[in-house]
Amino acid sequence: MEPKRDYYEVLGVDRDADAKTIKRAFLKKARTLHPDVNKEPGAEEAFKEVNEAYSVLSDERRRSNYDRYGTPDGPGGFGSDYVDMSDIFGGSGFGFSDIFDSFFGGAAPGGGGRAARTRGRDMGITLRITLEEAAAGCTKTVAYDRLAPCDDCGGTGTAEGGHEHTCSRCGGSGRVVEVQRTIFGSMQTQTTCPECGGTGKVIDNPCETCGGQGRTPSRETVEVEIPAGVHSGQSLSIEGKGEAGIRGDRGGDLVVRIEITPHEAYQRQGDDLFCQVTIDSFGAMLGTSVELDGILEGERVRVDIPAGCQYGEQVTVEGHGMPRLGSSARGNLIAVVEVLTPTNLTEERRQALRELLGDDAPAASDDDKRASGKAWHFRGRKNKR
Repeated sequence: MEPKRDYYEVLGVDRDADAKTIKRAFLKKARTLHPDVNKEPGAEEAFKEVNEAYSVLSDERRRSNYDRYGTPDGPGGFGSDYVDMSDIFGGSGFGFSDIFDSFFGGAAPGGGGRAARTRGRDMGITLRITLEEAAAGCTKTVAYDRLAPCDDCGGTGTAEGGHEHTCSRCGGSGRVVEVQRTIFGSMQTQTTCPECGGTGKVIDNPCETCGGQGRTPSRETVEVEIPAGVHSGQSLSIEGKGEAGIRGDRGGDLVVRIEITPHEAYQRQGDDLFCQVTIDSFGAMLGTSVELDGILEGERVRVDIPAGCQYGEQVTVEGHGMPRLGSSARGNLIAVVEVLTPTNLTEERRQALRELLGDDAPAASDDDKRASGKAWHFRGRKNKR
């Protein structure tokens, strides 16, 4: 397997290049290599290589690791507070190819002759967290790709000295009427204006970086504040962090769907936490206590098992479940008891138990009879089936 090319070499920039220089170099190469533009063999692979280089060098944390260790993840990877969406866009709703489709499409034609959509779309991602993080609340730094306002023109789409004008071809409607003559007579159809792309506006000197859109593909990070008690499947919305609108129009939101990974010890039902505790039959008969690690960091929970506890019985510890969203209250911890019979008792201890139980002692097995020389008669209660 051939080693990967140096990312700076891929983009053709110096190692001390600033963020704007890196983005410009990326856009310049991406325009010529994107599969929608370049059909030459190898263009798609080259585009993926350029995209990978940009995803690393445009991210401050990944670039720092790459410069220092030669890998974007560093020697020990990232902390749990950092989430890179570049490799998991399949489940997030938007991929980098979608972003470039919108960018190269510019003011996307409106179906049925409607004016183009200039407002930015909402973007959706799925963020996975642990049950402990859901209980305590946490902050995640999410790195993702989106169409962001162009740095060079400030999102206006115009270069220095440029102006936006009403399209002379469509009169600002974004639509033109075409007449076709057929054997059945003349037919009129409305189509998107090819001059303005359906926006109704044209720029006499468009920004070279964004091509007049006012937005460019960009690698960005956003902090997502996850409240304590959040449930799997709930969504958080971050205003304006979705796709940027064309030429300063309103941007979409970033919708973050929370998914909580399964826990090895606890199962959540509403705000209650269920777990299993294992005791022996003596603890079940006499009662005992079990200490567990709670769901919050450093928390210890004592579960008091009552005397005479049966297999499968549930013991509730109030106020030690999940925090309730937006409240200081908590659900309950519910321990489901599993009773295990000791298997390592010595014959002397068995004999002592029989003497203690007296007439309630069960009959001894044949081996026990031979070992002790005594016959025991079962006078206990029969199990009901």
